Amino acid sequence: MPSANGTFDITGWEPETYDEREGATLSRVHVTKTFHGDLEGTSTTDILTAMTQVEGSAAYVGLERFTGSLHGRKGTLVLQHSATGSRGEQTLSWTIVPDSGTGELLEVRGGGRITAENGTHTYTLDYDLP
Repeated sequence: MPSANGTFDITGWEPETYDEREGATLSRVHVTKTFHGDLEGTSTTDILTAMTQVEGSAAYVGLERFTGSLHGRKGTLVLQHSATGSRGEQTLSWTIVPDSGTGELLEVRGGGRITAENGTHTYTLDYDLP
């Protein structure tokens, strides 16, 4: 299974808190990104976040529509996000939503992970294309 690797920049972050109580603050966030590397393009993401009062403990889920190219093959796809932080230990994973690919990314499948260190976001996406 091939892997795509690279970085992305967050170009927009629009949070809207909808539930602020003891334990966690819940928000909806609209995010825009620009991808570099084996994925080249842009995306829009809508996530739901839970931010606790403990530094480094939080979670989010979301859906991201990517438009661009994957190793030169052009199209779009949708990524499902799941992330948890526990006192600084992070787990951030992606899954390509089955049958969400278009153009030259039709029938793409796979998943991967994101890391964020010192303000730099990197990704790995393991995928299969017929």
